[in-house]
Amino acid sequence: MSDRAFTVIENQWITLKDGTRLAARIWMPDNAENDPVPAVFEFLPYRKRDGTSPRDESTYPVFAAAGIAGVRVDIRGSGESDGVIDGEYTKLELANACELIGWIAEQPWSNGSVGMMGISWGGFNSLQVAALRPPALKAVISIASTVDRFNDDIHYKNGTHLSAQLSWAATMLAYQSRSPDPELTGNRWKDMWLERLEKEPFFMEEWLEHQRRDDFWKHGSVSENFADIEIPVLVIAGWADGYRNTPIKAIEGLGPKAKAIIGPWVHKYPHFAWPKPRADFHGEAIRFWNRWLRGEQNGAETLPQVRAYLLEAIRPAPRREFDPGRWIAKDLWSKPEGAYLHVGATGALGFGKPTAAATRDVFLRSPLDTGTAAGEYFTLKPDVEMAIDQRSDDAGSLCFETAPLASDLDCLGMPVLTLKVKSEGELANLCARIVDVHPDGTAYRVAFGVLNLAHRKSNEFPEKLVPGEETEIRMELDACGYRFKPGHRIRLSLSTAYWPMILPPPSDPGLTIDTASIELSLPKLGEAQDVVVKEPDNPSPLPDYIEHEPGATRRSVTRDLSGNRTEYRIFEDTGLHEHPTTGLSTRQIRDERWTISPEDPLSMTGQSVWTCDMQRPGWFVRTISTARMICDADNWIIAGEVLAFDGEDQVFAKTFEKVVPRDLM
Repeated sequence: MSDRAFTVIENQWITLKDGTRLAARIWMPDNAENDPVPAVFEFLPYRKRDGTSPRDESTYPVFAAAGIAGVRVDIRGSGESDGVIDGEYTKLELANACELIGWIAEQPWSNGSVGMMGISWGGFNSLQVAALRPPALKAVISIASTVDRFNDDIHYKNGTHLSAQLSWAATMLAYQSRSPDPELTGNRWKDMWLERLEKEPFFMEEWLEHQRRDDFWKHGSVSENFADIEIPVLVIAGWADGYRNTPIKAIEGLGPKAKAIIGPWVHKYPHFAWPKPRADFHGEAIRFWNRWLRGEQNGAETLPQVRAYLLEAIRPAPRREFDPGRWIAKDLWSKPEGAYLHVGATGALGFGKPTAAATRDVFLRSPLDTGTAAGEYFTLKPDVEMAIDQRSDDAGSLCFETAPLASDLDCLGMPVLTLKVKSEGELANLCARIVDVHPDGTAYRVAFGVLNLAHRKSNEFPEKLVPGEETEIRMELDACGYRFKPGHRIRLSLSTAYWPMILPPPSDPGLTIDTASIELSLPKLGEAQDVVVKEPDNPSPLPDYIEHEPGATRRSVTRDLSGNRTEYRIFEDTGLHEHPTTGLSTRQIRDERWTISPEDPLSMTGQSVWTCDMQRPGWFVRTISTARMICDADNWIIAGEVLAFDGEDQVFAKTFEKVVPRDLM
C-alpha cells in the first residue's frame, strides 16, 4: 500500500440524465488527472453527511492513500440528493447505479475501472448491479448481503413473517423523513424536506402485498441466475448476523469467481466489528481492488475460496468482546458430508441415521412467547441483540440431547433436518435449533432454522397442511462454523413458536412429531487448513465525534403473570454527537415494543417509534416516525405516522393505514 496524498470533496453534485441531482462525497488521490486511478463506488440511502460518515471516514481515506478514489453517493431522496426514494433495490435505483458507474469511468481522473462495495443495502445492490453488467464495473465486495431477497433478508424467512420487517419499515420511514443539510443544499433544504415527507412510501405496505416468493422478490435476487454475474466477487459476513448464509450460497452459485470470508461478527465491517477477532478489511480490500481494477499481479485470485472462523465453546453473555475459535481455510468449497444424528427409542440424540422403527409420536405446542432468548435478526452490537443462553427457550421446546462428546466435531455449512409431522390445523410454524450444551449446562445456540409449513414444498406456491395427514419436512438451517468440544453435548430443540423473531400463524394447533423419523445432518468441516487472518493495524479505526449526550441501550422481557401477557422491549438511543468538521449534531432514538398472550396468536402487537434530531446553533429539526402492526385471523393490519418539526413548530403530519389479507401465513 502506498501513502498517496488525497483530498476530500465534501459534496459533489452529479446530475443524472433525467435531471435528478445526486449528492456524492469523494476521496480523491492527488494528481489523479495526470495519474488516473481506479474508483470504488458505494450507493446508499443512509446519508453520507451523517448516517454512514463514521464508517466512510474509517475506510475511504485508506483507499485514497493507496491510490483508489472513493465515491460515496446518496440514493435519490436521501441525504442531500434530489427526489424521493421509490423502494428497495428498484429498477430505477439500479439504473441510476449503472449510470453513475458510467459517469465515474468517464471522469478525467479515472482509469476506467470501477469497483462497487457496500454492507447490507450497499452489499445487496452491488451484487444486483454486477448482474446488470455495466461495462466499467470490474469487481464487487459485498458484505452482510443476500442472494435471495425472500428467504435471506429482513422480511420473510422460509415463509415465516419476521418481526424485523416492521422494525425495518419503521427504520426506513425514519431515515427517509430526515432533512437534507442546509449547509450543502442552501435555501432549498426545506422544500426538499417537505417533498420527501409528502411523497415517501411506507415500505411495509408494499412488502406485505408479497407474502410468497413472487416476481417482486425474484427481482434483485441474483440466485435466480448466478451466471449473470461475470466479474470477481468477495463476499463477507459474520456468524452473529442474520446474513450468515450468503457467503456459502454465493460461492456455490458463482463458483471460482467468488471468494468468501466469514468471521464471528455482527452486522458491521470486519475492521471494527464485534465480537473480536477482527480482520484487516482494508488490506484485503486493497489487494482485491488492485488485482481487479489495476491488473496488479498480487495473487489475490489464488487465495482460498473460503476462509472462516470456527467458533468453539461460546458462552452467551450480556456482551461478548471476543469469541474463542480459530481461522480455517478451504481452497475450494464443496458440499460438506454430513455427520448424522437421530433420536433413539429412549429419546436421546445419537449418531447415525435413523433405523426403521415404529412411529413414536410426541405432541408439541410451545407457549407463544417461546423465543425471547433468540436475539434479533439484525444485530449491530455484541450484546443481547445476539442470542442469549437458550435454557429459557428450551423450556418451551421439545429437546433431544447426545451423551457428552468423546472427541471434537468440527462443522462448517448448513445443517439439514428431516422429520415427519402432522397437525390438526392447516397452518403451523416450526423452529429448529442446534445448541451446544456446556458441561455446566450453559446452552449456546449454534444454528437455527424456521419454516412456515405451508411453504414446505415451495415458497412460490405454498400449500395448506391437510389436517391429520402426516407429511415429511426438510429444513435447511442457517449456516454455522463451529467446533463441538469433548465433554459438551449437542441438543436439538424444536418449538412451534419463536416470538418475537417470527410472528405466529392465525391459529395455534400444535404439531405431532414422529420422533423416530428425526434425522439431523451436521455439515462436517472436511479437508481444511488452519490459517492466519491478519487483524487490523488500527484497533480503533472509527473517528471520534464530539459527544454532547451519551447513548443508551436496553432490552427487556416483562411477563405480566396476572394478565397472561409478555412484552419484549427494545430501546436504543445513539446519544447526541457532533461531527467535528461539519458541526452537524444528530441523535436517533428507537423505542420498540412487542406483546403477546402465550395462548392467543391473534393478541400479537408490534410498535416501533423513531425520534430523529438534527441541529446546529440556531437550527433544529426533528421527525417522529411510528409503525404499528396488529392482526386478526384473516388480515395483517398496519399503520404508520410521520410528524416533522422545524424548531418548535410542527410543519408536517401524515398517516398511513392498510389492511392486507394473510397469504397462508
